[in-house]
Amino acid sequence: MLLTKHNIDNGSRWAVDGHFLPPSLNLSTLLEMPREKMFEVLNSLSEAEPAVDESEAPIDPYQEVWAAGVTYLQSRDARKAESTVADMYQKVYEAKRPELFFKSLGWRVAGDGGTIRIRKDSQWNVPEPELVLVINQYNEIVGYCAGNDVSSRDIEGENPLYLPQAKIYNGSCALGHGIWLREPDEIKDIPIQLTIQRANEIVFNGEANTSTMKRALSELVEFLTRELDFPQGVFLMTGTCLVPDEFTLQPEDVVIVQVGETKIENKVQA
Repeated sequence: MLLTKHNIDNGSRWAVDGHFLPPSLNLSTLLEMPREKMFEVLNSLSEAEPAVDESEAPIDPYQEVWAAGVTYLQSRDARKAESTVADMYQKVYEAKRPELFFKSLGWRVAGDGGTIRIRKDSQWNVPEPELVLVINQYNEIVGYCAGNDVSSRDIEGENPLYLPQAKIYNGSCALGHGIWLREPDEIKDIPIQLTIQRANEIVFNGEANTSTMKRALSELVEFLTRELDFPQGVFLMTGTCLVPDEFTLQPEDVVIVQVGETKIENKVQA
């Protein structure tokens, strides 16, 4: 099943498989349910009116997006190359405890067709395509979507304590195009593709797979929820396995992220 969020005249409305859900049923309400109950509720709904094309990120305004870092060898190597304390990223990659950080609230997240940004005080900005888990209040994985963890690599590389400034700013997070509801054991070996277009020409194109991730998805969820409650669910970006080398985003670039069956396309603005 595919959950999508749609812009309507008086606000937003959620849909499943292209048909609107009852107005009272949103993602926050669904993620308050156990996984089996949520699937049961969605399967019991008769087809309603067809939904219009989605134009919003598949997240409610005050749901949180968190992120994991250095979960792939490629990410470790890229962080070591950019940083003045390279050994720290080696230690994070090998440690039992993963790197986790807050990324965004839902109202700041761009959806498919929305804009992402690069910081005006940074000279090295990159997209980071990621598998994003959707987790309910019972810490159960219910599905996934595509994500773009836009980052300022020079700010993070200057000092690891600058991570929040490198990662958290207006236009630094995109999710979409919808949420594929899946059992956790179905979310494996997910292909990820990143394409960047500049002046209608492809300037970067890369492919990878989540099978190369060092950590298990359940492990990341366990650490995130160990001492934090998420009564209306949470999104977890699981790290990037595609890092463009010697590249920085420019205004008007178009970034396309495909993760499994989900895809987002965003234009860059300064």
